[in-house]
Amino acid sequence: MVLFRPVKRPEPHRALGAVIWILILAAGVSGILIGGRSAVTGFLSLQYHPARLLQDFAASVGVGGALLNAGLVAALGLGLVHLAGIQLSGPTLAAVFTMFGFGLFGKTPLNAAPIIAGVAVAARLADRRFGEYILIALFGTALGPIVSLVAAELVPGGIGLATLAAILAGLATGVVLPAVAIAMLRLHQGYSLYNVGLTSGMVAVFVAAGVRAAHPDLPPVGVWDPAGTPVLEGAVVITSVVLVLAGMVLGGHGTLRRTYGLLAFDGRLPSDFCDLASVDAALVNMGAMGIASWAVVRGLAAPMNAAVAGAVFTVIGFAAFGKHPRNSWPVVAGVILTAIVFGKPLTDPGVILAALFVTTLAPVAGQFGPVVGILAGAAHLLLVLQTGAWHAGMTLYNNGFAAGLVATMVVAIVEWYQANVSQRDRRFTR
Repeated sequence: MVLFRPVKRPEPHRALGAVIWILILAAGVSGILIGGRSAVTGFLSLQYHPARLLQDFAASVGVGGALLNAGLVAALGLGLVHLAGIQLSGPTLAAVFTMFGFGLFGKTPLNAAPIIAGVAVAARLADRRFGEYILIALFGTALGPIVSLVAAELVPGGIGLATLAAILAGLATGVVLPAVAIAMLRLHQGYSLYNVGLTSGMVAVFVAAGVRAAHPDLPPVGVWDPAGTPVLEGAVVITSVVLVLAGMVLGGHGTLRRTYGLLAFDGRLPSDFCDLASVDAALVNMGAMGIASWAVVRGLAAPMNAAVAGAVFTVIGFAAFGKHPRNSWPVVAGVILTAIVFGKPLTDPGVILAALFVTTLAPVAGQFGPVVGILAGAAHLLLVLQTGAWHAGMTLYNNGFAAGLVATMVVAIVEWYQANVSQRDRRFTR
């Protein structure tokens, strides 16, 4: 007689989808429970709220409305992944978590949907399935501030005309994204994980030039909560712990071994840890990177506000698609050391966000070693503090824009050195 039957583990990708849906729904429901009716009214007001960097939605409409908005933005992304018939994996996890994170400080369903629709139009024009361009569509919502700019700041004459103009602006933006994204990937050769960050930055620079020509008095906008909120800190910690536990349950005794093996990958695009290692290892790595990012924020005494929490959720997502502790710490150290050298407060918005988002350059450290990684992190901080002015906050991925430029420069120098100087030295030593 069999007293104990072996537990049948769920199919990894199906279980993965269930975990992510539960986390997204929990965020949205939590927002409603925390804010009540004000969460709904706050969410609605965000649809016609300025979104140019840097906007803290929790400070603007309350943490309940911000969580509800982020949950719905992420649900839009995850729903499209399922509708397109795409298996949930490293890149799609990165996209969904990034959408959730930036749903706390810039993305809304209204400013994201027209851009996604524009990419779908581009796919149709190229006679391709939308699923082939879905990552460009989801990450391309970084340009949501352009849609919000038209809807909330530029077009007079009532909400109907403003909404129509904003939708058309979003469609036009989305149509050009695939062509630019493919070209930008060739530029940095996959050494910046936020490829659409460089893409959206390039597009935003041109859009900003046109807007400034027509509206030279365009005022800067920005909301930064210097105190933060325990609710968002709790959301980061709870999400991280849930991901670690889910990975351990899903993978069993071999999970830690597979997670340790994941550290051997350099992280260069495309590095799908769900495929290269396993789904359970990717989940544990996501949770570990979330906890490590939270520790960095706490260690620097920075506020866990909507923007910082959004950055941490982005790191969590890309921990399934290129980032892990071994290739991330050098670039983070480069940012922190450079801030200290130049006397910049470590709690300054630009510094703390750079310390988190710089992990997009993790493949540089993974491929070329910690010294080059530290130098890349240093260059990133110096550049990212300038690039925001170039595009007037019209792309949410300012760090992705700067990192793409840094990766292009650093990789070009290192590869030239390896191909020429080091080869010459080897000839002399023979």
